[in-house]
Amino acid sequence: MAREIIFGEIKGISEGQWFEGRKEMMLTSFHRNWAAGIDGNGREGAAAIVLSGGYEDDLDEGDEIIYTGAGGNDQNTGKQIEDQTWDNRGNAGLLKSMNEGLPVRVIRGFNHKSAFSPKSGYTYAGLYSVVDAWEEKGKSGYKICRFRLEYCGQNPQRKTPEEIELDYKTRDKKRKSGTVLRIIRDTKIAHEIKKLYNYECQVCGNTIITKSGRYAEGAHIRPLGKPHDGADNSDNLICLCPNHHVMFDKGTFSILDNLSLIGCESGSLKINPKHKLNKSNLEYHRKSHGYY
Repeated sequence: MAREIIFGEIKGISEGQWFEGRKEMMLTSFHRNWAAGIDGNGREGAAAIVLSGGYEDDLDEGDEIIYTGAGGNDQNTGKQIEDQTWDNRGNAGLLKSMNEGLPVRVIRGFNHKSAFSPKSGYTYAGLYSVVDAWEEKGKSGYKICRFRLEYCGQNPQRKTPEEIELDYKTRDKKRKSGTVLRIIRDTKIAHEIKKLYNYECQVCGNTIITKSGRYAEGAHIRPLGKPHDGADNSDNLICLCPNHHVMFDKGTFSILDNLSLIGCESGSLKINPKHKLNKSNLEYHRKSHGYY
Protein backbone atom coordinates (compact mmCIF):
# COMPACT_ATOMS: atom_id res chain seq x y z
CA MET A 1 0.00 0.00 0.00
CA ALA A 2 1.40 3.41 -0.99
CA ARG A 3 2.38 5.73 1.82
CA GLU A 4 0.32 8.89 2.32
CA ILE A 5 1.74 12.03 0.75
CA ILE A 6 2.89 14.57 3.37
CA PHE A 7 3.47 18.27 2.65
CA GLY A 8 5.88 20.48 4.55
CA GLU A 9 8.41 19.49 7.17
CA ILE A 10 8.54 15.93 8.50
CA LYS A 11 9.21 15.36 12.17
CA GLY A 12 12.77 14.29 12.87
CA ILE A 13 14.20 15.50 9.55
CA SER A 14 15.83 18.91 9.61
CA GLU A 15 17.23 21.07 6.83
CA GLY A 16 20.75 19.99 5.92
CA GLN A 17 20.23 16.35 6.90
CA TRP A 18 22.26 13.88 4.85
CA PHE A 19 20.96 10.57 3.47
CA GLU A 20 23.17 7.81 2.19
CA GLY A 21 20.55 6.67 -0.33
CA ARG A 22 17.00 7.26 -1.45
CA LYS A 23 15.59 4.23 0.36
CA GLU A 24 16.14 6.04 3.66
CA MET A 25 13.77 8.80 2.56
CA MET A 26 10.93 6.45 1.70
CA LEU A 27 10.33 5.15 5.23
CA THR A 28 9.01 8.47 6.55
CA SER A 29 7.32 9.59 3.29
CA PHE A 30 10.02 12.26 3.01
CA HIS A 31 10.32 11.23 -0.65
CA ARG A 32 8.23 8.18 -1.45
CA ASN A 33 9.57 7.28 -4.90
CA TRP A 34 12.65 5.17 -5.49
CA ALA A 35 13.32 6.28 -9.07
CA ALA A 36 11.13 9.30 -9.89
CA GLY A 37 12.50 12.76 -9.18
CA ILE A 38 9.08 14.22 -8.33
CA ASP A 39 6.98 12.84 -5.48
CA GLY A 40 3.39 13.78 -6.25
CA ASN A 41 0.53 13.84 -8.72
CA GLY A 42 -1.93 16.21 -10.31
CA ARG A 43 -4.71 15.37 -7.86
CA GLU A 44 -2.85 16.06 -4.60
CA GLY A 45 0.20 18.09 -5.60
CA ALA A 46 3.94 17.47 -5.37
CA ALA A 47 5.50 17.27 -1.90
CA ALA A 48 9.17 16.72 -2.79
CA ILE A 49 11.67 16.74 -5.64
CA VAL A 50 15.18 15.35 -6.03
CA LEU A 51 17.84 17.22 -7.99
CA SER A 52 19.91 14.32 -9.28
CA GLY A 53 21.60 15.60 -12.43
CA GLY A 54 19.12 13.88 -14.73
CA TYR A 55 18.36 16.98 -16.80
CA GLU A 56 20.99 19.21 -18.39
CA ASP A 57 18.76 22.29 -18.30
CA ASP A 58 18.51 22.52 -14.48
CA LEU A 59 19.88 25.67 -12.84
CA ASP A 60 20.62 25.83 -9.11
CA GLU A 61 21.41 29.17 -7.49
CA GLY A 62 20.70 28.14 -3.92
CA ASP A 63 17.60 30.06 -2.87
CA GLU A 64 16.28 29.95 -6.46
CA ILE A 65 16.12 26.82 -8.59
CA ILE A 66 15.07 26.43 -12.22
CA TYR A 67 13.90 22.84 -12.34
CA THR A 68 13.22 20.70 -15.40
CA GLY A 69 10.08 18.60 -15.10
CA ALA A 70 9.74 14.86 -15.64
CA GLY A 71 9.53 12.75 -18.77
CA GLY A 72 11.13 12.49 -22.18
CA ASN A 73 14.37 10.77 -21.15
CA ASP A 74 15.60 7.43 -22.44
CA GLN A 75 15.75 5.03 -19.49
CA ASN A 76 18.99 3.45 -20.72
CA THR A 77 21.03 6.48 -21.78
CA GLY A 78 19.41 9.19 -19.66
CA LYS A 79 19.26 11.46 -22.72
CA GLN A 80 16.08 13.25 -23.72
CA ILE A 81 14.43 11.67 -26.75
CA GLU A 82 10.93 13.21 -26.76
CA ASP A 83 8.90 16.19 -25.56
CA GLN A 84 7.80 16.52 -21.96
CA THR A 85 4.10 17.11 -21.26
CA TRP A 86 2.06 18.74 -18.52
CA ASP A 87 0.04 15.52 -18.27
CA ASN A 88 2.99 13.76 -16.67
CA ARG A 89 1.96 13.04 -13.06
CA GLY A 90 5.02 14.77 -11.60
CA ASN A 91 4.68 17.90 -13.75
CA ALA A 92 0.95 18.03 -13.01
CA GLY A 93 1.77 17.70 -9.32
CA LEU A 94 4.16 20.67 -9.34
CA LEU A 95 1.53 22.76 -11.15
CA LYS A 96 -0.97 21.82 -8.43
CA SER A 97 1.51 22.82 -5.72
CA MET A 98 2.12 26.14 -7.48
CA ASN A 99 -1.58 26.93 -7.81
CA GLU A 100 -2.38 26.04 -4.20
CA GLY A 101 0.79 27.34 -2.57
CA LEU A 102 1.87 23.94 -1.28
CA PRO A 103 5.49 23.72 -0.04
CA VAL A 104 7.91 21.37 -1.78
CA ARG A 105 10.81 19.63 -0.06
CA VAL A 106 13.96 19.91 -2.19
CA ILE A 107 16.68 17.26 -2.00
CA ARG A 108 20.06 17.59 -3.71
CA GLY A 109 21.86 14.47 -4.88
CA PHE A 110 25.58 13.91 -5.43
CA ASN A 111 25.10 13.66 -9.21
CA HIS A 112 23.50 17.10 -9.35
CA LYS A 113 26.01 19.58 -10.79
CA SER A 114 25.85 22.39 -8.25
CA ALA A 115 28.10 24.00 -5.66
CA PHE A 116 25.35 23.19 -3.15
CA SER A 117 25.35 19.42 -3.84
CA PRO A 118 26.92 16.85 -1.53
CA LYS A 119 29.96 14.85 -2.63
CA SER A 120 28.03 11.66 -1.85
CA GLY A 121 24.49 10.72 -0.95
CA TYR A 122 21.71 13.29 -0.66
CA THR A 123 21.07 16.40 1.44
CA TYR A 124 17.80 18.08 2.37
CA ALA A 125 17.87 21.66 1.03
CA GLY A 126 14.70 22.84 2.78
CA LEU A 127 11.21 23.95 1.76
CA TYR A 128 10.64 25.77 -1.51
CA SER A 129 7.60 27.28 -3.22
CA VAL A 130 6.86 26.79 -6.91
CA VAL A 131 6.39 30.34 -8.16
CA ASP A 132 6.39 29.96 -11.94
CA ALA A 133 5.90 27.34 -14.66
CA TRP A 134 6.37 27.47 -18.42
CA GLU A 135 7.57 25.38 -21.35
CA GLU A 136 10.47 25.93 -23.72
CA LYS A 137 12.80 24.05 -26.05
CA GLY A 138 15.62 22.43 -24.08
CA LYS A 139 19.27 21.99 -25.01
CA SER A 140 18.44 18.64 -26.62
CA GLY A 141 15.90 20.27 -28.93
CA TYR A 142 12.81 18.80 -27.24
CA LYS A 143 10.09 20.62 -25.33
CA ILE A 144 10.63 20.70 -21.56
CA CYS A 145 8.38 21.77 -18.69
CA ARG A 146 10.16 24.27 -16.46
CA PHE A 147 9.52 25.36 -12.89
CA ARG A 148 11.01 28.13 -10.79
CA LEU A 149 11.23 27.39 -7.09
CA GLU A 150 12.15 29.84 -4.33
CA TYR A 151 13.30 29.00 -0.83
CA CYS A 152 10.55 29.57 1.76
CA GLY A 153 12.01 27.79 4.79
CA GLN A 154 12.87 29.31 8.15
CA ASN A 155 16.57 28.54 8.50
CA PRO A 156 18.52 31.80 9.06
CA GLN A 157 21.86 29.96 8.92
CA ARG A 158 21.84 28.97 5.26
CA LYS A 159 25.22 29.29 3.58
CA THR A 160 26.36 30.26 0.11
CA PRO A 161 28.64 27.86 -1.82
CA GLU A 162 31.64 30.07 -0.96
CA GLU A 163 30.78 30.02 2.73
CA ILE A 164 30.41 26.25 2.66
CA GLU A 165 33.75 25.73 0.90
CA LEU A 166 35.76 28.26 2.89
CA ASP A 167 33.87 27.77 6.16
CA TYR A 168 33.39 31.48 6.74
CA LYS A 169 31.00 32.62 9.45
CA THR A 170 27.49 32.76 8.11
CA ARG A 171 26.12 36.27 8.00
CA ASP A 172 22.74 36.95 9.58
CA LYS A 173 19.86 36.88 7.15
CA LYS A 174 16.33 38.06 7.77
CA ARG A 175 13.57 35.96 6.23
CA LYS A 176 9.87 36.58 6.10
CA SER A 177 7.55 33.84 7.20
CA GLY A 178 5.44 32.56 4.34
CA THR A 179 5.93 33.12 0.63
CA VAL A 180 4.51 35.53 -1.95
CA LEU A 181 3.61 33.37 -4.94
CA ARG A 182 3.05 36.19 -7.42
CA ILE A 183 4.88 39.48 -7.12
CA ILE A 184 2.95 42.50 -8.41
CA ARG A 185 5.57 44.96 -9.64
CA ASP A 186 3.96 48.40 -9.72
CA THR A 187 6.75 50.33 -11.44
CA LYS A 188 6.34 53.84 -12.78
CA ILE A 189 5.79 52.43 -16.27
CA ALA A 190 3.12 50.01 -15.01
CA HIS A 191 1.42 52.89 -13.23
CA GLU A 192 1.31 54.89 -16.46
CA ILE A 193 -0.17 51.95 -18.39
CA LYS A 194 -2.90 51.54 -15.78
CA LYS A 195 -3.68 55.27 -15.94
CA LEU A 196 -3.86 55.05 -19.73
CA TYR A 197 -6.66 52.48 -19.40
CA ASN A 198 -8.31 54.21 -16.43
CA TYR A 199 -7.55 51.06 -14.39
CA GLU A 200 -9.90 49.00 -16.57
CA CYS A 201 -8.93 45.45 -17.52
CA GLN A 202 -7.96 45.11 -21.18
CA VAL A 203 -9.72 41.73 -21.29
CA CYS A 204 -13.01 42.20 -19.43
CA GLY A 205 -13.18 45.99 -19.03
CA ASN A 206 -13.75 45.76 -15.28
CA THR A 207 -12.06 47.78 -12.56
CA ILE A 208 -12.10 47.36 -8.79
CA ILE A 209 -13.28 50.29 -6.67
CA THR A 210 -11.37 50.53 -3.40
CA LYS A 211 -11.33 53.09 -0.58
CA SER A 212 -8.33 54.73 -2.23
CA GLY A 213 -9.70 54.70 -5.77
CA ARG A 214 -9.74 52.47 -8.83
CA TYR A 215 -7.54 49.37 -8.87
CA ALA A 216 -5.96 47.21 -11.60
CA GLU A 217 -2.64 45.43 -12.05
CA GLY A 218 0.18 45.86 -14.52
CA ALA A 219 0.94 42.44 -16.03
CA HIS A 220 4.23 41.73 -17.78
CA ILE A 221 3.74 39.67 -20.94
CA ARG A 222 7.25 38.25 -20.82
CA PRO A 223 8.08 37.90 -17.09
CA LEU A 224 10.88 39.90 -15.53
CA GLY A 225 13.99 38.29 -14.11
CA LYS A 226 15.73 35.02 -14.84
CA PRO A 227 15.24 32.95 -16.87
CA HIS A 228 12.68 34.92 -18.91
CA ASP A 229 14.55 38.26 -18.93
CA GLY A 230 11.52 40.31 -19.90
CA ALA A 231 11.89 44.11 -20.00
CA ASP A 232 10.02 46.55 -17.79
CA ASN A 233 8.82 48.50 -20.83
CA SER A 234 5.38 49.65 -21.89
CA ASP A 235 5.48 47.28 -24.89
CA ASN A 236 5.73 44.37 -22.41
CA LEU A 237 2.91 45.49 -20.12
CA ILE A 238 -0.85 45.23 -20.16
CA CYS A 239 -3.49 46.39 -17.69
CA LEU A 240 -5.51 43.55 -16.15
CA CYS A 241 -7.89 42.91 -13.28
CA PRO A 242 -6.49 40.55 -10.59
CA ASN A 243 -8.44 37.56 -11.95
CA HIS A 244 -7.22 37.95 -15.50
CA HIS A 245 -3.69 38.71 -14.26
CA VAL A 246 -3.55 35.34 -12.51
CA MET A 247 -5.11 33.59 -15.51
CA PHE A 248 -2.63 35.23 -17.89
CA ASP A 249 0.39 34.45 -15.71
CA LYS A 250 -0.67 30.82 -15.51
CA GLY A 251 -1.32 30.55 -19.24
CA THR A 252 -5.08 30.03 -19.04
CA PHE A 253 -5.30 32.34 -22.04
CA SER A 254 -2.85 34.07 -24.35
CA ILE A 255 -2.81 36.74 -27.05
CA LEU A 256 -2.22 36.41 -30.79
CA ASP A 257 -0.26 39.00 -32.76
CA ASN A 258 -3.54 40.46 -34.03
CA LEU A 259 -4.60 40.82 -30.33
CA SER A 260 -7.22 38.06 -30.52
CA LEU A 261 -7.52 36.10 -27.28
CA ILE A 262 -6.95 32.34 -27.31
CA GLY A 263 -7.41 29.70 -24.66
CA CYS A 264 -10.29 30.05 -22.22
CA GLU A 265 -11.00 33.64 -23.29
CA SER A 266 -12.43 34.85 -26.60
CA GLY A 267 -12.64 38.21 -28.27
CA SER A 268 -9.79 40.69 -28.55
CA LEU A 269 -7.52 42.55 -26.16
CA LYS A 270 -8.69 46.15 -25.80
CA ILE A 271 -5.89 48.43 -26.94
CA ASN A 272 -5.32 52.18 -26.75
CA PRO A 273 -3.82 53.67 -29.96
CA LYS A 274 -0.98 55.09 -27.84
CA HIS A 275 -0.07 51.64 -26.55
CA LYS A 276 2.09 49.46 -28.82
CA LEU A 277 2.90 45.88 -27.82
CA ASN A 278 6.04 43.99 -28.79
CA LYS A 279 4.92 40.97 -30.81
CA SER A 280 7.98 38.98 -29.79
CA ASN A 281 6.77 39.19 -26.16
CA LEU A 282 3.34 37.94 -27.19
CA GLU A 283 4.99 35.05 -29.05
CA TYR A 284 7.14 34.24 -26.00
CA HIS A 285 4.05 34.03 -23.77
CA ARG A 286 2.26 31.77 -26.24
CA LYS A 287 5.21 29.40 -26.58
CA SER A 288 5.79 29.36 -22.82
CA HIS A 289 2.25 28.13 -22.28
CA GLY A 290 1.92 25.75 -25.21
CA TYR A 291 -0.01 27.87 -27.70
CA TYR A 292 1.47 27.10 -31.10
